Amino acid sequence: MANNTADHPPGNSVAEVDHEVDFGCTTMQLRELMELRSGEAVSKIAECYGDVQGICRRLKTSPIEGLSGNPADLEKRHAAFGKNFIPPKKPKTFLQLVWEALQDVTLIILEVAAIISLGLSFYHPQGEGNDSCGQASGGVEDEGEAQAGWIEGAAILFSVIIVVLVTAFNDWSKEKQFRGLQSRIEQEQKFTVIRKGQVIQIPVAEIVVGDIAQIKYGDLLPADGILIQGNDLKIDESSLTGESDQVRKSLEKDPMLLSGTHVMEGSGRMLVSAVGLNSQTGIIFTLLGAGGEDEEKKVKKAKTQDGIALEIQPLKSEEGVESEEKEEKEEKEKKKVNVTKKEKSVLQSKLTRLAVQIGKAGLIMSAMTVIILILYFVIQTFGIEGREWTAECTPIYIQYFVKFLIIGVTVLVVAVPEGLPLAVTISLAYSVKKMMKDNNLVRHLDACETMGNATAICSDKTGTLTMNRMTVVQAYIGDTHYKSIPEPEAINPETLELLVNSISINSAYTTKILPSEKEGGLPRPVGNKTECALLGLVLDLKRDYQPIRDEVPEENLYKVYTFNSARKSMSTVLKNTSGPGFRMYSKGASEIVLRKCSYILDASGQSRVFKAKDRDEMVRKVIEPMACDGLRTICVAMRDFTTEPDWDSEADILNDLTCICVVGIEDPVRPEVPDAISKCQRAGITVRMVTGDNINTARAIATKCGILLPGEDFICLEGKDFNQQIRNDRGEVEQERLDKVWPKLRVLARSSPTDKHTLVKGIIDSTVGETRQVVAVTGDGTNDGPALKKADVGFAMGIAGTDVAKEASDIILTDDNFTSIVKAVMWGRNVYDSISKFLQFQLTVNVVAVIVAFTGACITQDSPLKAVQMLWVNLIMDTLASLALATEPPTEALLLRRPYGRDKPLISRTMMKNILGHAVYQLIITFTLLFAGEKLFNIDSGRNAPLHSPPSEHYTIIFNVFVMMQLFNEINARKIHGERNVFEGIYRNPIFCSVVLGTFALQIVIVQFGGKPFSCTALTIDQWLWCIFVGVGELLWGQFISAIPTHHLKFLKEAGHGIPKEDIAQEQLTEGADAIDLAEMEMRRGQILWFRGLNRIQTQIKVVNAFRSSLYEGLEKPESRSSIHNFMSHPEFVPLSEEEARIPTIDEGCVEIDQLPSSSRKGGGGEPPGHSLHSNEFSV
Repeated sequence: MANNTADHPPGNSVAEVDHEVDFGCTTMQLRELMELRSGEAVSKIAECYGDVQGICRRLKTSPIEGLSGNPADLEKRHAAFGKNFIPPKKPKTFLQLVWEALQDVTLIILEVAAIISLGLSFYHPQGEGNDSCGQASGGVEDEGEAQAGWIEGAAILFSVIIVVLVTAFNDWSKEKQFRGLQSRIEQEQKFTVIRKGQVIQIPVAEIVVGDIAQIKYGDLLPADGILIQGNDLKIDESSLTGESDQVRKSLEKDPMLLSGTHVMEGSGRMLVSAVGLNSQTGIIFTLLGAGGEDEEKKVKKAKTQDGIALEIQPLKSEEGVESEEKEEKEEKEKKKVNVTKKEKSVLQSKLTRLAVQIGKAGLIMSAMTVIILILYFVIQTFGIEGREWTAECTPIYIQYFVKFLIIGVTVLVVAVPEGLPLAVTISLAYSVKKMMKDNNLVRHLDACETMGNATAICSDKTGTLTMNRMTVVQAYIGDTHYKSIPEPEAINPETLELLVNSISINSAYTTKILPSEKEGGLPRPVGNKTECALLGLVLDLKRDYQPIRDEVPEENLYKVYTFNSARKSMSTVLKNTSGPGFRMYSKGASEIVLRKCSYILDASGQSRVFKAKDRDEMVRKVIEPMACDGLRTICVAMRDFTTEPDWDSEADILNDLTCICVVGIEDPVRPEVPDAISKCQRAGITVRMVTGDNINTARAIATKCGILLPGEDFICLEGKDFNQQIRNDRGEVEQERLDKVWPKLRVLARSSPTDKHTLVKGIIDSTVGETRQVVAVTGDGTNDGPALKKADVGFAMGIAGTDVAKEASDIILTDDNFTSIVKAVMWGRNVYDSISKFLQFQLTVNVVAVIVAFTGACITQDSPLKAVQMLWVNLIMDTLASLALATEPPTEALLLRRPYGRDKPLISRTMMKNILGHAVYQLIITFTLLFAGEKLFNIDSGRNAPLHSPPSEHYTIIFNVFVMMQLFNEINARKIHGERNVFEGIYRNPIFCSVVLGTFALQIVIVQFGGKPFSCTALTIDQWLWCIFVGVGELLWGQFISAIPTHHLKFLKEAGHGIPKEDIAQEQLTEGADAIDLAEMEMRRGQILWFRGLNRIQTQIKVVNAFRSSLYEGLEKPESRSSIHNFMSHPEFVPLSEEEARIPTIDEGCVEIDQLPSSSRKGGGGEPPGHSLHSNEFSV
């Protein structure tokens, strides 16, 4: 700070806050400045402040030394300009969550039935004593029943309250966890600033106005700022402006940097000019939050429809964005504005279909129950007994009809597995929490379960399969190939000087090698690992890079061409201090830089001509042997200019270079990777390596990892060969050509990010093979964004990954290790299996309970299981069983089977066999007890007992046996693939054990002390032992069922299929239309008749279709996640406005297109029109 105390702020500044007097600018002045762009901003800075240095002086900061870091000074800045923090949106209160939980349809039906029942129990009609109303009114006149009549209604309401509270609490704790995670990520996110001349990393929230921040490729800017010095800096501002072009930043043309934008290329330093709510992102955020709910909805709706992605959370907590996304989605659902079609995850789509099927069955059963009861009552009363319907009897009859309705609703409640959403939530939440320990930070919940279905993984090489600890192990200097690092004396002094200078200056100054933190440990590389390896070479040659950097500070670099995936090289230009002219140092991938070399330094340090044949010989004798050892080869070169060339014509500048040396860098394969890859291959997952490295290096590493196996006919391709094979003469990617390449492709070398995206998209869209491929992709660079977004599951690297890559991903690997991906597969499969286990158990309970309630009601006019007992079975079995079965830990055995795939049903034949088999056992026992229980136990019969009698032992035993059978069947449900040993690993799941024992204890309490509300009476010890004995019978019966081979039971149907293959193709066409929920699709079966009628028109439409088909070629498959960040940094991603201009009929014409039968849209034929309802919305 000492160097800028002399500059006092001019006295003319208007002080808004006391502290602003201390500085030469006010918050408002800086805000107004930041709202200007390019030329306007430059002239405004010149007019008001002179230059950027002038702003630095006013803000009392040094562009080189930064702030002093004095706490009093930082506090002053906080007070004057605010903190770099945007307060998060207020979470939903517990009451709001309760209100949301109450919206459930089943619960509403129950509430209505319970309230009517309560009302009627307090209402005593006049015709009570009237004999003419018949026996139908039996028991109502009894005093005891009239007093206890309210219990049933109250108990139903009570259980509804419990369900609602459980759901709301679940949501609330999820939200709390979510925010905890968010704040943790926010604290972890650091940014590089200069204070007291030292480069340090501080948490983003501690950045203040006046800080000098270092920015580099891949950063997400945490605050607004003005560029002080930049090298080849390009920024993606699409998150704020919606413009997909990258904006070049320079001091002369456009020095304004905005928070929430991504650095796509280059590096530099900026002066922080606005933080938190005063930054551009903060201002937008305040606009969104300011005008109350309505305003917020309007703004959000407008933004999403314009296709402008808003980066709401500048402090870029990944989860912050996701919570925003959630709110966006909710907004959209309320408003029915579907901007993009969200494709459901595999599990979601299967569950939706299953829930609809079960719901329909339950509705039919409950309707039949009510109709049969009413008919029986009407025939009995008015037909057989021949009574008249009189006015005074009406209330009594109505009371009876309500009783029937309650029984019907009870059947429906038992039929609908409302524990299913709970099971899914618990299973996912539990897995996500545990996956954190396995180094997987899950950002989108459904990614966890999608990973279990993965069939292909496209992985990076560096850092994921290898250790990312790079060291130079071979070198070719002065016509000699050294197999280990040479002694400095062996190298010509001039060549050595050039080499050391070139490496020290031509690398990011943020890259360093720090001494080890532990005694005797390895030195710590910071920054780009390849550059660290080269700096390590300088240290091995007994030289130091720091004095050279001090001599040539970053601001003295004349021009920098930073590394990017297109250049594959980096060059730095210096102005000669001694005379005129310039010197340029270059380094990069050896085959690319050598192609641009015309000279090479020989053993005496003199440059000699380097011809094409010399280059071929060098490639053959030096580069290929190095690459075959799995080394990455880097060429270091230089060039002198006597006069100043045109720095923008890169092709001319990066030419006529002089090669100084070629080095081979080793990056050892992680020891645990080969084992992890063989596990993947056993589990039916293909691992492909996509790397920017040389093909020989890539092949060597792939062989070490086990991706390429000897004797297999897999192929390795370079990016350019890959493109030649998959593109037609016009340069367009053709799916058919791609389908010939990808099944055998295992290594894609020298690939660009576009190649990676093309490969991923091609595999996902492919229709080769039985099922659609589910692809996971790893990425760390900014340009991996499109591929990560396109993939079904995108993994970003937590350590080496840039903010942009993390932003586009679904899961972040906190240790950058491939083995963590295998853990994610295991957890994903476990989620899927947990839900199948729960379904197997749940559906058995449902089938039995529905049949018992239905037949009981029809034969004895009263359900053997009372409404309250049913709700206890439902609530406890659902909620607690979902907790018990959804928290089973995963085992290695999960990796011994192939992925289920998209259209494999949720309920397999084996599971259907288990469900029906156990249901048979339970029904036989229940009906035996119902009709012969009194003889077996020598007790009074509970059937046809007068309505006011106390609860009978008979019906209590039935209830108790029923619950015991469910308890023991819960143990059976732990295995879904027909395994014999159902107790295997039961002690590893303490939650399961405690749930089973807890339910048992509660059941004892209910039976012994439940009394009238639960319609129970205490049982003797003998009766209890019999009940438990019958329950244990479930385990023995389970062994009998598993002995029956499933393949003999051809009649068993599977349920809960995924989307059939032909529908996937159709789904891709409905992208422009609103997303149709699968449940709605199921409801539209009636439309098949319409389509049959339309069948004849198809022929005429084929002609139209020929013209139409060309429209759809440009359409992408819908993204597997909708996100508020439209990733527009890539030329392949067309901004919405262009998309609309190109395909005019998608928006206005979606109705007419949708009215065509799908087969005609696909090219006229193929499949019967009956299939088409999955993609058609038919409006009559």
